[in-house]
Amino acid sequence: MIYDQKIKNRLRRVEGQIKGVLRMMEEEKECKDIVTQLSAARSAIDRTIGVIVSSNLISCIQDENAAKNRDELIKEAVDLFVKSR
Repeated sequence: MIYDQKIKNRLRRVEGQIKGVLRMMEEEKECKDIVTQLSAARSAIDRTIGVIVSSNLISCIQDENAAKNRDELIKEAVDLFVKSR
């Protein structure tokens, strides 16, 4: 699978959020503020997983060579998504 720039940008934003959380910890910020930022990072990761799994599923289904294995590919994609939860 090819990971486009949008997906990479999403993860760079998450990386920035995590660095921000570490900085907040070093500055001894409030627990609720740190947890809020960690929750935002987790949500961003969850959305990125969804984008990757759905993009992969679409490309697999559109691949004519994979036509005979579509049911298996769909099950694998759903399993990946469920596992990420």
